[in-house]
Amino acid sequence: MPTTLTLKNIPDEVYERLKAAAAQHRRSLNSEAIVCLETALMPYKLTPAQRLARARELRASLGPVKFKARDIDMLKREGRS
Repeated sequence: MPTTLTLKNIPDEVYERLKAAAAQHRRSLNSEAIVCLETALMPYKLTPAQRLARARELRASLGPVKFKARDIDMLKREGRS
């Protein structure tokens, strides 16, 4: 069962970086803090099969959006200019 944790006296710079990361990843502060803690405390390596399965899950979560190779190439070129 999940446990609640309250953090006190978080340095302003750490808070601002967490807040910026949460916004960048479109997560709440709480979710971003959990991801940061998991990354730091529970590092693990995915097998190629697990990585592929995760990529397929993420792609499926996009719904009916379909990307065409030419559109991807065009967006990559735009990002380089």
